[in-house]
Amino acid sequence: MRISDRYIGRQVLFGTVYSVVALSLIFVLGTIYQRVEEIFTGQPAPISLVGRLILSILPFSLTFTIPWGFLAAVLLVFGRLSSENEFVGMRMAGISLQRLALPVFLIAAALSGLCFYLNVAVAPHAKASGSEILYDTIRKNPQALLNPGVAQSQFKNQKVFVESKAGEILEGFHLYQVPADPTAAEAPPPAYVHAGEVALVVDQKKQVLRLTLKDAYLETWKPDGSVEMAIAREAEPWLFDFSRTARKKDRASQMDNAEIRAALSDATSTLTPERRANFQAQISQRYAFSFACLALACVGIPLGINARRKDTSTGLAISVAMGAGYFLFTILADNFRGALGTTSDIFLWMPNVLCVAIGYFLFRRSRFK
Repeated sequence: MRISDRYIGRQVLFGTVYSVVALSLIFVLGTIYQRVEEIFTGQPAPISLVGRLILSILPFSLTFTIPWGFLAAVLLVFGRLSSENEFVGMRMAGISLQRLALPVFLIAAALSGLCFYLNVAVAPHAKASGSEILYDTIRKNPQALLNPGVAQSQFKNQKVFVESKAGEILEGFHLYQVPADPTAAEAPPPAYVHAGEVALVVDQKKQVLRLTLKDAYLETWKPDGSVEMAIAREAEPWLFDFSRTARKKDRASQMDNAEIRAALSDATSTLTPERRANFQAQISQRYAFSFACLALACVGIPLGINARRKDTSTGLAISVAMGAGYFLFTILADNFRGALGTTSDIFLWMPNVLCVAIGYFLFRRSRFK
């Protein structure tokens, strides 16, 4: 191993660690705030819950922050080598650009292996664990879902607002029911419920939160546009099921690759064609993300050199934009999977292909500079 390999490799590795720590801190804190705010709106969350959420969110965040942090480290290291003429000195010593980049690609390969393990085995179970943590908290204190003065959207297809609360009695209760997909055959009709007083009834055995509504008023909108109204002195509809069976157990994002393949090969499976395509694309997306470090290394090294050599931030800005575009492209392909059909798997690999192609072109240009 040459001295240049240890010199460049050490800087890239340390820079990656610092960048990943900073990016993960931002990612994890933002996600925790969003997740906790969904349930504990207007009141502090338990410290133990926050700690468990950090452990469940961190593996998923690393699948994004490791490639991005690695890209930032490569840009900074090779930009500094170029600006301080160290790169020119190494080239004069007979070391080619490809040879200088060898330790970077070795680190990229190791990080890609780590990302592969996180994407395939760790992150899906961590996401499932995060959902289970929130449900465990609800099971211990289901009344926390109905805090007065805040709009609660944790309920499926429902938004709830309570004006005030006195013990177990809620005053000024408002419930708006809006289906996520009004065109679905099983979707409930839009409705509005108001009650002067509501008594909370927690059935811990069945793990169901029930509400006894007094002086209730109900409006239901029919598909033909008509409105059906009803008034009741007392009504007791169930509102929220916080049992373990209420969780969606067949979400592809919370299943590892082995579980996804088992679900796809199950002859008794009731997966729709759309969900089957979703499961298959989830596997392709994880494989594509795992090679992000190698793909970004191809384009990050020459762009980092050119940015400093020209004494401008244009190359750096383009590199950061490419890093953001890399993930945005795959996210868009995932969101438009229904319209793209089976071609969405090909689009998930396009960022890797583009980065390698652009990097190859820039490497060839940098050889003659």
